[in-house]
Formats: sequence, structure tokens, C-alpha cells
Amino acid sequence: MPPFHRRFLTQPPLLSLYAQLVRYGFRKHATYWGAAAAGAFTNTVFGVLRAYVLIALWRARPGLGGYDIADAVTFCFLTQAYIGPMQVFGGGLEVTQRIRTGDIALDLVRPAPLLLWSLAQDLGRAGYLFLARSLPPTVAGALLFGLVLPGDVAVWAAFAASFALGIVISFGWRYIVAMATCWLRDDRGLAVVSLVLTTFFSGLMLPLVIFPEPLGTIAGALPWAAMVQVPADVYLGKADVPGALAFQAMWAAVLLSLGALITRAARRKVVIDGG
Repeated sequence: MPPFHRRFLTQPPLLSLYAQLVRYGFRKHATYWGAAAAGAFTNTVFGVLRAYVLIALWRARPGLGGYDIADAVTFCFLTQAYIGPMQVFGGGLEVTQRIRTGDIALDLVRPAPLLLWSLAQDLGRAGYLFLARSLPPTVAGALLFGLVLPGDVAVWAAFAASFALGIVISFGWRYIVAMATCWLRDDRGLAVVSLVLTTFFSGLMLPLVIFPEPLGTIAGALPWAAMVQVPADVYLGKADVPGALAFQAMWAAVLLSLGALITRAARRKVVIDGG
């Protein structure tokens, strides 16, 4: 049998490859359990502080944005739980560093697309941080304040789907920001801009439902809302579930498609820079 055929038959299927990459991403971040524990503690402390601020706001303005106090406190700890898995503050990808070192040239010639390769690893990272950084602040919030718990299995299923789509959307945005390093050389300025946009327009700082119009409508139509606000509204029963999931799926498809186009353009850019 020709060597090429033997090599082809011994290569793992793509699904198996991506499953291994997810596992690798999980195990890699599991080694930094101390950092995850510190992050969980920080998320819990800031969650408590934010909860008291929101309680004061909703006591002064009952029913603001269609939420009651229990909804507002639950929203607070849900969004704190999103910070780790969705990497709301940006980063979390190796792409930027590999662009700086030039190792991206090797990544771009792999048989597996760089976009899907990075996504698989990021899903593993998100899975670990969900366990290590999302559950502790949520449990603490439930013990200290009491949180709204959906009583319908369908709501839990819809929330799980919405949460997963939020992670993919977050990855798509962060991947685009990271790949922009091919042209900017230094991504720090863009990273700061991304941090501000994500923090403000996702609902992490304040629920988008209390934004004045037309700012609230504009913010709710942007991809950052699909990361934080939409999954929280699905959990709280404040969203039209089919419409919310379709909105998230649309932004996931748009961002991943843009990421694929940018990767293709980066491949040409690397060839040009290499002479």
C-alpha cells in the first residue's frame, strides 16, 4: 500500500480530532486550578457587591425593565457565572501569541481549519471554567440571596442551548479580534476597545432592559447582547425562546463566517510577509 494511503488510513477522523482538542483544552486549563479558584472567589465577591447595588436600584424603581428584585439578583449572579466560560473580558486564545512569534504559519497549513481547531480548544476551556468558575458564585448567590430557579425542564434545555451559543459567539468575536493582529501587529488597543464594547453592550455592567431608548434597542441587536443578556433572559423566562435562539444562531454564523474570511486573508498576508 502506498505511504500516502497508509498515512490517510491511520489519521483519526476529524470528529475524533476535534474531540481530542476539546479534551486538550479542558485538561490544559485544569492545570491552573489555583487561578480558577481565585477567579471564582473574585467573581463571587463582585457578584455580592453588584447584587446589593441592583437591590437598591430595584427598591427605588420597582419593576424596572420588567424585572423584580429576585430577577435582578439572579441576573447578577448569572452574568458573573458567564465571565469565565464566555471569557467576557476578552483573550483566552493562543492565536495572538502565535501570530507574534510567527508560529501561525504552521497553524494555517494544518489539514484542520485554524478556526475550528481554535474553537474546539476553546470549548474545552469553557467546559472547565464552567465547573470551576461558574458554579461557585452561583451557589454562593443562591445561599446568600436566593435565586430564581425555572421549574420547567424545557426552560433548562433552552437555557443550555442559549448558553452554548453564547460561548460560540464569544469565541467568534475574540477570534476576529485575535486575527486582527496580523495587520495591527499590536492588539492591545483593539483589545481595550473590545473590552469596553463587550462590558457595556453585553449586559454585564447593567441589564440592557433598563437602557433608555433607542440605546436599549440598538444594544439588544448587537452580538454582545447574544453573549450575556439573551441567555439570562431565556433563563428568567423573559425571552421568546425560538426568536432568542435564532438571534444567537444568526450572530454565531455571522461571526464564524467572518472569522473564516479573515483567516483566508491572513493566509495570503503570511505568504506576502514571508517573501
